[in-house]
Amino acid sequence: MKIGVANDHSAVDMKKQVVEYLVQKGHEVVNYGTDTYESCHYPEYGEKLGRAVASGEVECGVAICGTGVGISLAANKVKGIRAACVSEPYSARMAKEHNNANIIAFGARVVGIEVAKMILDEWLNSEFLGGRHQDRVDMIMAIEEHDD
Repeated sequence: MKIGVANDHSAVDMKKQVVEYLVQKGHEVVNYGTDTYESCHYPEYGEKLGRAVASGEVECGVAICGTGVGISLAANKVKGIRAACVSEPYSARMAKEHNNANIIAFGARVVGIEVAKMILDEWLNSEFLGGRHQDRVDMIMAIEEHDD
């Protein structure tokens, strides 16, 4: 799978570990984040990742900042994105099964790398269940149409 990864300065170290983990799992990874510790603006990286996922440049994305909240909010501003910020594996699985989240986000200052790996495994190994969940995802996506 081709996966985009984006991060800000607070998540450089975690991003490197996440990329290594994903590559070991056989995924192709595209870096949309920063590789420096110099203070930067997470909305820029969230938007880059969101646009890459929405356009199909990558199949899905992983967004990491200090808490995961800011970068996921930025990604969610891109039409077609369903970024879920989670801190544990169960929510990651539900984000895929029920919400068909195409970006998973978490915080480098919130979860350790082993929990991040568990989050990634649950999310990547889960399938969208469709059915009644598709109706709800359609409702979520329709909100974007009301704002045009």
